[in-house]
Amino acid sequence: MRGAPPRVALVYDAVYPFQKGGGERRFHEIGRHLRGVELYGMRGWPGGGRSTMVDGVPVHGLCRARPLYTRQGRRSIPQAVIFGLACLKLLWKRFDVIDCCGFPYFSLFTCRFVATLRRKPLISTWHEVWGLAYWRTYLGRLGAVGWAVERLAARLPDEVITVSATTARRLRDELGYRGPIHVVPNGFDPVAVGRAGRAEPDAEVVFIGRLIAEKRVDLLIDAMARLAADGVTVRCRIVGDGPERSALTARTARHDLADRVMFTGTLAGGDEVLATIKAARVLVLPSTREGFGMVVLEANACGVPVITVRHPGNAAAELIEEDVTGWVVEPTVDAVAAAIRRAVEMPGDADRIAAYVGRYAWPAVVAGHGLEAVYAPAAVRA
Repeated sequence: MRGAPPRVALVYDAVYPFQKGGGERRFHEIGRHLRGVELYGMRGWPGGGRSTMVDGVPVHGLCRARPLYTRQGRRSIPQAVIFGLACLKLLWKRFDVIDCCGFPYFSLFTCRFVATLRRKPLISTWHEVWGLAYWRTYLGRLGAVGWAVERLAARLPDEVITVSATTARRLRDELGYRGPIHVVPNGFDPVAVGRAGRAEPDAEVVFIGRLIAEKRVDLLIDAMARLAADGVTVRCRIVGDGPERSALTARTARHDLADRVMFTGTLAGGDEVLATIKAARVLVLPSTREGFGMVVLEANACGVPVITVRHPGNAAAELIEEDVTGWVVEPTVDAVAAAIRRAVEMPGDADRIAAYVGRYAWPAVVAGHGLEAVYAPAAVRA
C-alpha cells in the first residue's frame, strides 16, 4: 500500500479562479491532480472566509485580497510586500514541503525563513526570469535594484521547478542559481477542451492574453494592416484587457481596420475562451516575453495551429513543432503577416495537432514528470 503523500503548501498571492493567470491555473491543476496539496494566497473569494474549497482543493487566505497591479499596469510592490509578510502565518500551518512561486519574490524570502525555522524543504516554481535588461526597461535606473532582488531570491530555495527549459537556462546563466532544477511544463485540461463548444466563426485570427507591451499586439495589428494592403481578406479577434488597450485601439483606427480587428475584452470563463479559439483558423502570440504560453497548448488541443515569434525571452517557441502545431517566425511585420496568410489559406490537420499535444494534458504532466516524487521531503533532502 502506498504511504501517505507529502503535505505540500503551494504559495502564491493570486488564486484561481479569482485570478486567472497561468501561474494561478498551474497551482490549481496541481492541487486537483495530486494528493496532499493545499493552496495559500490572498482571500479573493466571496464571503472572505479564511479558507474555501475550489474543485476539491483546500485554499487558505493569508491576507485579504489587494489589487495585483497599479493603474499604470505594473505589479504592485506594496501588495507583494504585504502578502510576503502575511506568509509568516505559515509558521503555524501543517506541511511537509513548501513550493512558493518565485515571483513576486517577497513571499519567497518569508518562505525561506519559515522553512528554515520549521526544518522543512523549500521548493520554488519559476515561470520566467526577468533579467537585467528587462528590469531596466521596467524601472529605468532603479532596474538594477529589481535585478539584485531577483538574483538574491533565486538563491533561496533548496530546489527549483521551472515550466520551461528557457527559464531553467536563464536561472543558471543570468541569476547564478546552482541547485537542482526540475523542468515540469504547464498543461491543459482535456475535459474542458472536450466540453467547450465552438463559437460562431467571425474571425480567422485570434489573440488571447493580457494587453501589455511585451505581448506585442501592436505587431499583430500592423501585420493585419499589411494583409489588408495586399488585398487579403482576414479578420482578427483580440481577447483580453490591460494597460495597452487604448493605444492598440487607436493604432487599429489609424490603420482603418475597425472592420477587421475586433476587441472583445476579457471573457467570462475558460469554456468561452476555448470556444473562441475553436472558431479561429490560427492563434497568434507575438510575445517577446513568455514564461511558457499556456494558450499555445489550449489552441493546439483545440486543433488550432499557433504562430509565435523567435525571441530569447519567448519560451512559447519551445512548444511549437514546426509545420505541425504551428510556426515560429521573426518578430517582424512581414514575417507575421506571411505566416497568417499561410495559416488561413492552408489550414493545418486539426486531429494531428491535437494528438501531438496530448502529452501536455494535466493528468499526464503530473504523473509523467513525477511531481509527487519532487515534493517528497526525503527526495528533496537527498
